[in-house]
Parts: sequence; C-alpha cells; structure tokens
Amino acid sequence: MAVIRAVLLLALALVPAAAQAGPEPTLDKVKRGGTIVLGVREASYPLSYLDAARQPVGYHVEICRRIAEAVKTELGLAALEVRTEVVTSKNRIGKMVDGAIDLECGSTTNNVARQAQVAFAPTTYVASVRIAVKKASHISKLTQLDGKAVATTAGSTSVQLLKARVQGRDIKVSEMFGNDHAESFRLLETDQAAAFVMDDNLLAGLIANSAAPKDYEILPQTLNTEPIAIMLRKGDPAFKALVDRTVKAMMASGEVGRLYAKWFQSPIPPVNTALDFPMSPVLASLIKFPGDDPAEAFRPEE
Repeated sequence: MAVIRAVLLLALALVPAAAQAGPEPTLDKVKRGGTIVLGVREASYPLSYLDAARQPVGYHVEICRRIAEAVKTELGLAALEVRTEVVTSKNRIGKMVDGAIDLECGSTTNNVARQAQVAFAPTTYVASVRIAVKKASHISKLTQLDGKAVATTAGSTSVQLLKARVQGRDIKVSEMFGNDHAESFRLLETDQAAAFVMDDNLLAGLIANSAAPKDYEILPQTLNTEPIAIMLRKGDPAFKALVDRTVKAMMASGEVGRLYAKWFQSPIPPVNTALDFPMSPVLASLIKFPGDDPAEAFRPEE
C-alpha cells in the first residue's frame, strides 16, 4: 500500500507541471535553433505571394522580414536563418499552433474566434470583402447571384459572410471552395462559378495577373470591412511585445507607408502591373494610432 500511495502522490505532483507546460516561447525556440519560420502564401496579392521564380514576396513578407531582423538583434545572434513555408487558409492556424511556423505573413483576418487560438500584430491592412465577376455575365448586384455557383476559399471568413449577407437576403447560392485563392479564381475563370467572393486587394491582384484582366470586374458592394494582420502564437508575451514594438516603429518612421506605396500603388511582379489601391482612411488612422482590434470592432459598410 505504501508503494501504491507513493506512486499516486508522484503522479499527482506531476499533473500541475504537465498542465502548465505549453509551447516553447518563440524567442527561446529561435535562439535554440537559429531559425525563424515565416508562413507565406501562394497567391495573396500583394500581401504575400510567390513570384515568377517561386520566391515569396509582398507587403506582409517584407514586414515579417523586418521583424526577423529585430529578433536577430534582440537575441544578439551573429546569424539567423529565415525559412519560409507556404501555408493555406485551411492549415495556417494549425501550423501556427503546432509551432511549424513562427509568423504568418499572409492575408489573415483578425477576429474574435481566431484570437481564442492565436495572436495578431497591429493591423497593417484593412480589406473590403467584395465580389468579382466576369463582365460578360452582366451581373451587377447581389440579387443576380440567386441560383448561381459562387466561389470562395476554404478556411476564409468569406464563407460566413456569404451565409450571413447573401443567404440571409433570401438569395440561394451554391458555394464552391478552392483550396487556395488561385484555385478559387480558376473556378471563376473557367466558368464553374459565376462569382468569387474575397478581399478586394486579393481579387484585384488575381485579376491583374490573369490571362485576360479586362474580362473581369469587382462589384461595388462591400460585404464587410476586415482588419488584416500578421499572425503569431498566443500566450507568448515577450515575442508579442517585440513584434508590436517593431511594427509600431515601422509605422512611426514611415516605413509601412513606403511599403504600402511599393506594393499597392506601384508596378509589382510578376507582370509589373500596379493595383492602384490608395490607402484607405481607416488604415491611415490605424498607422497613426496602431491597434490589434478584431473585425468585430469594425462596422461593415452598407
């Protein structure tokens, strides 16, 4: 009995330690391995995408690389390997939680549901969720989508918006899901879907890099306004503080504004076309007064 009691006491003593064990702090992980891993996207124009040489480029990729430089300085490392891994809308949060990536430099909406699993840097882009169609379809308003197939990307917030804003208006649509934004656009491009619902900048980038950009248009209606931010692990205050400090310093110095002009208003690879997306007043305000409020704090436009 004494042996059994001792074993039970040992097991009970170990329970709190196991319960408290969580992911290794990011700065400790990076210092130990000498590597930081950036999650990048394949076709999230112009935030994060692969160029003609299949190398990750974009507005958020550049901001993430600045954060990596700040990590190297903070840790006093002589060298830091910056690795990239392509993630999708479906697996980005899982890879972050599991520790496969350390920063997600894509086009992720910061919302309350996601904040339960991950954390976000200060907002660096504000997207309007809109609808792309082919001009030949003569679709000009939401009601004309009734009975038609509509594409969106699996794992994106556009799915919920379709249900809330379209189905709720007695419009029945058949949803089609691409595994990534490029695949979703191909559903529209090949006439499998009559429309593609996604962030306006992503739609504009996909159209600009398509075989026939003049065949498409983005409808003026806005389904929602969403804050887009770089994602990191939850419950890691030291890394969160460093990320926030770095992004805020880039905002204050004007570097974020310069990067915005480079990626949203100037010719960009692979076809050297400019998206011509002026900075919105909302984003300009968030650069002046940075914050990481979720999408629920933003009132959708009607």
